[in-house]
Amino acid sequence: MITESTSVMVDIRKYNGTLSARWTATRLGEDEHGVWLGTAQGIPISSTTGGWTSRFAYVMLVPRGEWWTATFCADPGPEMYCDVCTVPEWNAEGTALRIVDLDLDVVRPRGGAAHIEDEDEFDEHRVRYGYADSVIREARRTCEWLMEAGRHDGDGIEPFASVYRYWLDLIG
Repeated sequence: MITESTSVMVDIRKYNGTLSARWTATRLGEDEHGVWLGTAQGIPISSTTGGWTSRFAYVMLVPRGEWWTATFCADPGPEMYCDVCTVPEWNAEGTALRIVDLDLDVVRPRGGAAHIEDEDEFDEHRVRYGYADSVIREARRTCEWLMEAGRHDGDGIEPFASVYRYWLDLIG
């Protein structure tokens, strides 16, 4: 396990290129699941609709070659928040991450069952932004997989069950 403390600019876009969210996270390290980024409470986040600050500390897992990212939050945030997206892309230096958000989210509240959010937004944006059929298929397949992998109260598979706690403790 390699740990580092490098700043990473996280840039999340919608399929049409508009800015959804941008903030600076800390690269905590990586393991067999991917690269782990940490964000402390109170970090400024910007978007085309305005700005805000992070309400709680969280870690984000960026897996290699997958159509999702996973965020694990400190109280009072949701235990798990997975974004279905195109495969995340890093710049050559590993200091900037670009993600295209496809709107489907799989969320697991603390002690609760995972559920899908924003299906209506996905349906609206796939038409408005012209998602390719292959993108629609991959997004739905990924969403179904995340629902199973991130089941109720950590009963799923790693990294959704407990491994994220190590990384969250680094910033908590």
